Amino acid sequence: MDLIVIPTYEERASIGPLLDRIQAVPDLDRFRVLVVDDASPDGTPDVVRAHASYGDRVLLLERGGKDGLGAAYRAGFAWAREHGAGIVVQMDADGSHQPESVPALVVALEDADLAIGSRYVAGGRTVDWPWHRRLVSRVGNAYVRLVLGLPVHDCTAGFRAYRSDALARIATSGTEADGYSFQIETTWRATRLGLRIAEVPITFVERREGASKMTAAIVREALWRVLTWRFRSTPTAADLASPRRRIAA
Repeated sequence: MDLIVIPTYEERASIGPLLDRIQAVPDLDRFRVLVVDDASPDGTPDVVRAHASYGDRVLLLERGGKDGLGAAYRAGFAWAREHGAGIVVQMDADGSHQPESVPALVVALEDADLAIGSRYVAGGRTVDWPWHRRLVSRVGNAYVRLVLGLPVHDCTAGFRAYRSDALARIATSGTEADGYSFQIETTWRATRLGLRIAEVPITFVERREGASKMTAAIVREALWRVLTWRFRSTPTAADLASPRRRIAA
Protein backbone atom coordinates (compact mmCIF):
# COMPACT_ATOMS: atom_id res chain seq x y z
CA MET A 1 0.00 0.00 0.00
CA ASP A 2 1.16 3.54 -0.82
CA LEU A 3 -0.35 6.46 1.04
CA ILE A 4 -1.09 10.18 0.65
CA VAL A 5 -1.33 11.99 4.00
CA ILE A 6 -3.38 15.19 4.10
CA PRO A 7 -3.73 17.17 7.36
CA THR A 8 -6.88 19.26 7.69
CA TYR A 9 -8.31 21.96 9.89
CA GLU A 10 -11.43 23.74 8.67
CA GLU A 11 -11.07 22.59 5.05
CA ARG A 12 -14.70 21.64 4.45
CA ALA A 13 -14.90 23.52 1.13
CA SER A 14 -11.67 22.16 -0.36
CA ILE A 15 -11.21 18.58 0.85
CA GLY A 16 -13.98 16.98 -1.24
CA PRO A 17 -12.82 18.38 -4.60
CA LEU A 18 -9.22 17.48 -3.72
CA LEU A 19 -10.13 13.86 -3.01
CA ASP A 20 -11.96 13.72 -6.35
CA ARG A 21 -8.92 15.11 -8.17
CA ILE A 22 -6.59 12.59 -6.57
CA GLN A 23 -8.79 9.70 -7.61
CA ALA A 24 -8.98 11.04 -11.17
CA VAL A 25 -5.20 10.62 -11.63
CA PRO A 26 -4.71 7.14 -13.20
CA ASP A 27 -1.18 6.68 -11.86
CA LEU A 28 -2.47 7.06 -8.30
CA ASP A 29 -4.76 4.03 -8.39
CA ARG A 30 -2.59 2.19 -5.86
CA PHE A 31 -2.63 5.06 -3.35
CA ARG A 32 -4.92 5.40 -0.40
CA VAL A 33 -5.55 8.84 1.11
CA LEU A 34 -5.38 9.38 4.86
CA VAL A 35 -7.00 12.63 6.00
CA VAL A 36 -5.68 13.65 9.43
CA ASP A 37 -8.16 16.08 10.95
CA ASP A 38 -7.49 18.19 14.04
CA ALA A 39 -11.09 18.38 15.32
CA SER A 40 -12.28 20.83 12.66
CA PRO A 41 -15.40 22.64 13.93
CA ASP A 42 -16.65 23.27 10.37
CA GLY A 43 -17.55 19.63 9.65
CA THR A 44 -14.52 18.68 7.55
CA PRO A 45 -14.60 15.08 8.88
CA ASP A 46 -18.25 14.79 7.81
CA VAL A 47 -17.29 15.68 4.23
CA VAL A 48 -14.57 13.01 4.27
CA ARG A 49 -16.93 10.36 5.65
CA ALA A 50 -19.52 11.27 3.01
CA HIS A 51 -17.06 10.71 0.16
CA ALA A 52 -17.93 7.84 -2.18
CA SER A 53 -14.58 6.11 -1.51
CA TYR A 54 -14.61 6.51 2.27
CA GLY A 55 -13.53 3.31 3.98
CA ASP A 56 -11.81 2.05 0.84
CA ARG A 57 -9.35 4.47 -0.76
CA VAL A 58 -10.22 7.37 1.54
CA LEU A 59 -9.47 7.02 5.25
CA LEU A 60 -9.87 9.39 8.19
CA LEU A 61 -7.77 9.82 11.32
CA GLU A 62 -9.48 12.16 13.78
CA ARG A 63 -7.43 13.82 16.48
CA GLY A 64 -8.67 15.39 19.69
CA GLY A 65 -7.63 18.98 19.08
CA LYS A 66 -5.71 21.49 17.01
CA ASP A 67 -2.08 20.68 17.82
CA GLY A 68 -0.40 22.01 14.69
CA LEU A 69 0.75 20.82 11.30
CA GLY A 70 3.82 18.97 12.56
CA ALA A 71 1.85 17.02 15.15
CA ALA A 72 -0.73 16.06 12.50
CA TYR A 73 1.97 14.81 10.14
CA ARG A 74 3.65 12.83 12.92
CA ALA A 75 0.33 11.11 13.60
CA GLY A 76 -0.21 10.40 9.89
CA PHE A 77 3.33 9.12 9.39
CA ALA A 78 3.01 6.85 12.45
CA TRP A 79 -0.19 5.41 10.94
CA ALA A 80 1.62 4.86 7.65
CA ARG A 81 4.46 2.95 9.32
CA GLU A 82 2.07 0.88 11.42
CA HIS A 83 0.15 -0.16 8.29
CA GLY A 84 3.17 -0.90 6.13
CA ALA A 85 2.93 1.93 3.59
CA GLY A 86 5.71 1.73 0.99
CA ILE A 87 5.68 5.28 -0.35
CA VAL A 88 4.24 8.15 1.69
CA VAL A 89 3.23 11.45 0.09
CA GLN A 90 2.33 14.57 2.05
CA MET A 91 0.32 17.44 0.60
CA ASP A 92 -1.88 20.35 1.65
CA ALA A 93 -5.66 20.14 1.68
CA ASP A 94 -6.30 23.57 0.17
CA GLY A 95 -5.62 22.71 -3.48
CA SER A 96 -2.29 24.55 -3.66
CA HIS A 97 -0.52 21.25 -4.40
CA GLN A 98 -1.58 19.66 -7.65
CA PRO A 99 -2.41 15.92 -7.41
CA GLU A 100 -1.35 15.55 -11.03
CA SER A 101 2.24 16.23 -9.88
CA VAL A 102 2.35 13.31 -7.43
CA PRO A 103 3.48 10.77 -10.07
CA ALA A 104 6.55 12.93 -10.81
CA LEU A 105 7.48 12.88 -7.14
CA VAL A 106 7.08 9.11 -7.05
CA VAL A 107 9.29 8.67 -10.13
CA ALA A 108 11.98 10.79 -8.45
CA LEU A 109 12.09 8.27 -5.58
CA GLU A 110 13.70 5.77 -7.95
CA ASP A 111 16.96 7.64 -7.32
CA ALA A 112 16.15 9.43 -4.06
CA ASP A 113 14.91 8.82 -0.54
CA LEU A 114 12.94 12.07 -0.33
CA ALA A 115 11.40 13.98 -3.25
CA ILE A 116 10.41 17.60 -2.65
CA GLY A 117 7.95 19.44 -4.86
CA SER A 118 9.90 22.66 -5.33
CA ARG A 119 8.75 26.12 -6.36
CA TYR A 120 12.33 27.34 -6.61
CA VAL A 121 14.13 25.09 -9.08
CA ALA A 122 14.03 25.48 -12.86
CA GLY A 123 10.46 24.86 -14.02
CA GLY A 124 8.90 25.54 -10.62
CA ARG A 125 6.60 28.51 -10.02
CA THR A 126 3.85 30.04 -7.92
CA VAL A 127 0.49 31.23 -9.26
CA ASP A 128 -1.69 34.03 -7.84
CA TRP A 129 0.60 34.79 -4.92
CA PRO A 130 0.82 38.50 -3.98
CA TRP A 131 4.31 40.00 -4.06
CA HIS A 132 4.66 40.07 -0.27
CA ARG A 133 3.97 36.31 -0.01
CA ARG A 134 6.63 35.64 -2.63
CA LEU A 135 9.07 37.90 -0.79
CA VAL A 136 8.48 36.27 2.61
CA SER A 137 8.86 32.80 1.11
CA ARG A 138 12.04 33.65 -0.80
CA VAL A 139 13.65 35.43 2.16
CA GLY A 140 12.60 32.64 4.52
CA ASN A 141 14.17 29.96 2.35
CA ALA A 142 17.36 31.99 1.97
CA TYR A 143 17.52 32.38 5.76
CA VAL A 144 17.06 28.65 6.32
CA ARG A 145 19.65 27.69 3.72
CA LEU A 146 22.17 30.13 5.17
CA VAL A 147 21.71 29.27 8.85
CA LEU A 148 21.44 25.49 8.48
CA GLY A 149 23.68 25.14 5.45
CA LEU A 150 21.06 23.22 3.49
CA PRO A 151 21.57 22.65 -0.24
CA VAL A 152 17.80 22.47 -0.86
CA HIS A 153 16.16 25.37 -2.74
CA ASP A 154 12.66 25.00 -1.24
CA CYS A 155 13.22 24.03 2.39
CA THR A 156 9.71 25.07 3.45
CA ALA A 157 7.88 23.05 0.78
CA GLY A 158 5.00 20.96 2.07
CA PHE A 159 4.56 18.77 -1.03
CA ARG A 160 6.80 15.72 -0.59
CA ALA A 161 7.18 11.98 -1.14
CA TYR A 162 9.18 9.64 1.08
CA ARG A 163 10.45 6.11 0.71
CA SER A 164 9.24 4.17 3.76
CA ASP A 165 12.75 3.38 5.02
CA ALA A 166 13.75 7.05 4.79
CA LEU A 167 10.63 8.14 6.65
CA ALA A 168 11.39 5.59 9.37
CA ARG A 169 14.92 6.98 9.78
CA ILE A 170 13.64 10.55 10.05
CA ALA A 171 11.01 9.46 12.56
CA THR A 172 13.62 7.55 14.58
CA SER A 173 15.83 10.65 14.74
CA GLY A 174 12.86 12.47 16.30
CA THR A 175 11.04 15.65 15.27
CA GLU A 176 9.70 18.34 17.56
CA ALA A 177 8.28 21.20 15.47
CA ASP A 178 4.51 21.54 15.53
CA GLY A 179 3.98 24.37 13.04
CA TYR A 180 5.07 24.92 9.46
CA SER A 181 8.71 24.69 10.58
CA PHE A 182 8.11 20.93 10.56
CA GLN A 183 8.92 21.05 6.84
CA ILE A 184 12.26 22.72 7.56
CA GLU A 185 13.04 20.27 10.35
CA THR A 186 12.44 17.17 8.23
CA THR A 187 14.61 18.66 5.46
CA TRP A 188 17.38 19.36 7.96
CA ARG A 189 17.18 15.90 9.52
CA ALA A 190 17.11 14.18 6.13
CA THR A 191 20.25 16.07 5.13
CA ARG A 192 22.04 15.20 8.36
CA LEU A 193 21.10 11.55 7.92
CA GLY A 194 22.74 11.54 4.50
CA LEU A 195 19.49 10.81 2.67
CA ARG A 196 19.29 11.42 -1.07
CA ILE A 197 17.02 14.38 -1.77
CA ALA A 198 15.55 15.27 -5.16
CA GLU A 199 13.75 18.54 -5.93
CA VAL A 200 11.01 18.23 -8.54
CA PRO A 201 9.62 21.43 -10.11
CA ILE A 202 5.95 22.07 -9.35
CA THR A 203 3.36 24.79 -9.87
CA PHE A 204 2.06 26.05 -6.54
CA VAL A 205 -1.40 27.62 -6.78
CA GLU A 206 -2.90 29.94 -4.17
CA ARG A 207 -5.91 28.43 -2.41
CA ARG A 208 -9.34 29.15 -3.89
CA GLU A 209 -11.39 28.38 -0.78
CA GLY A 210 -10.95 29.03 2.94
CA ALA A 211 -8.29 31.07 4.73
CA SER A 212 -4.55 30.59 5.05
CA LYS A 213 -3.37 29.13 8.36
CA MET A 214 -0.09 31.11 8.23
CA THR A 215 0.29 33.55 11.14
CA ALA A 216 3.01 35.77 12.59
CA ALA A 217 3.36 33.31 15.48
CA ILE A 218 4.13 30.49 13.02
CA VAL A 219 6.81 32.62 11.35
CA ARG A 220 8.36 33.44 14.74
CA GLU A 221 8.42 29.76 15.67
CA ALA A 222 10.27 28.93 12.46
CA LEU A 223 12.85 31.67 13.03
CA TRP A 224 13.81 30.61 16.53
CA ARG A 225 13.66 26.89 15.82
CA VAL A 226 16.08 27.27 12.91
CA LEU A 227 18.55 29.03 15.21
CA THR A 228 18.03 26.37 17.88
CA TRP A 229 18.79 23.56 15.42
CA ARG A 230 21.85 25.40 14.10
CA PHE A 231 23.51 25.84 17.47
CA ARG A 232 22.33 22.60 19.06
CA SER A 233 24.17 20.37 16.62
CA THR A 234 26.42 20.69 13.59
CA PRO A 235 27.01 18.06 10.89
CA THR A 236 29.63 15.47 11.75
CA ALA A 237 32.49 14.47 9.48
CA ALA A 238 30.57 11.29 8.72
CA ASP A 239 27.54 13.34 7.69
CA LEU A 240 29.55 15.46 5.29
CA ALA A 241 31.51 12.56 3.82
CA SER A 242 28.54 10.29 3.22
CA PRO A 243 28.24 9.29 -0.47
CA ARG A 244 24.44 9.30 -0.07
CA ARG A 245 24.42 13.00 0.80
CA ARG A 246 23.59 14.59 -2.53
CA ILE A 247 20.89 16.81 -3.94
CA ALA A 248 19.33 16.22 -7.37
CA ALA A 249 17.55 19.13 -8.98
